[in-house]
Amino acid sequence: MATPDIGPTGSLDLMRWIVWALRKGGEDWMRERELSHEQAFTLGYLVQNPGAMQRDIAEVSRTSAASVSSLLKGLERRGLVERRTQPGDDRSKRVYATPEATEHIAGFDTTMRAVAENVLAPLDKQERATLHTLLTKITEQLPPPSH
Repeated sequence: MATPDIGPTGSLDLMRWIVWALRKGGEDWMRERELSHEQAFTLGYLVQNPGAMQRDIAEVSRTSAASVSSLLKGLERRGLVERRTQPGDDRSKRVYATPEATEHIAGFDTTMRAVAENVLAPLDKQERATLHTLLTKITEQLPPPSH
């Protein structure tokens, strides 16, 4: 007798399929804007944290300062970020998303809500509550994701 947790239609494979659908929605949105995942993440972070230091971006993205520097240079060339030196400290630069960047990434949350709604569309209100309860029960046993 087959177990519902293993095989191409097992529970975990079905969960991966759902994650794939959500991820694809985000990737399609980024591709339309000619952004990599790293670029989109950085712009979103800068819109929420104007004037962040380059090291802050490296820390939250778990990457090196050199990688962030290269990423920011590309975004600067596109007019999506600007780096400003702090008065009295020419070595300290703060990074800001430009108004063009804010406009460029607008709508991501709306897009992802629509993708999520599409994924959950087959479920009624009670089924969604049951799914949430079951997923909460599972995730309570897992270590939290690192940022």
